[in-house]
Formats: sequence, C-alpha cells, structure tokens
Amino acid sequence: MPFPHHSLMDAVAARLGLRRAYSTTSAVDDVLTEQTAAANRKATNGGRAIGPHGSALAMQPCVLDIRGRVLADVLHLESLLDDARTHGMPVRLIHRLEAAVRNGHMLTVLLSDTSHATADAHTAGH
Repeated sequence: MPFPHHSLMDAVAARLGLRRAYSTTSAVDDVLTEQTAAANRKATNGGRAIGPHGSALAMQPCVLDIRGRVLADVLHLESLLDDARTHGMPVRLIHRLEAAVRNGHMLTVLLSDTSHATADAHTAGH
C-alpha cells in the first residue's frame, strides 16, 4: 500500500476517487516523497522503450503520450490558477501556480519538439 501511515478512511476515500488535503508542510513532504518513490519504482528503462530495433521512431509514441498527459495536467493547473485568483488566494500561491503553468507549457513545447526530432532522426536513418 503506497501510504501505510494513513487511516482506513484515507484508503476508502482514495478508493472512491477522493483526495485528501494536507494541512502541514511535513505531511505534504511525506506525500511528495512517496510519489517520487512510487514513480521511480514504475519508471521504465529507456533502452527497453526503444527495443531491439534501435529506432528513434520507437520512442515517439511514448513521448506523444507523455506530452498529452502533461498538457492535460497543465490545463488543470490553469484552472486552479484561475480559481486562486478569483477567490483572492495569497499572492505567493498565485505566483507558484503561475510558475508551474509557465513551466508546464514549456515542457509541452519541449516534448512537441522531441516528437518532431524522433521523426527527423528516423528520416536520417536512426
């Protein structure tokens, strides 16, 4: 179980698709640490993504999928930013959301460029 220190109620809420809000930065740090550990456990080996063909084109579907997920998350962050502004949330929170949205959009541009680069590399014989 990813969060063994949580209560049964937390587990039930998670099963129902509900998410918990954390009131202390140490609790948030615990969640961030577990998310990082879980992501590292699930991370795929890049060499396996390319497979025996060694073609740059073999990476393209993964890059496109990742870009799609990142874009969806960035658009969700934009919605949160709009809500934060509408409800007069603290300036520091708004600035952090703005930075996250800006960097998220930059990541989608980089992933788009990477997708194009896989096609270019394939055309060049890789």
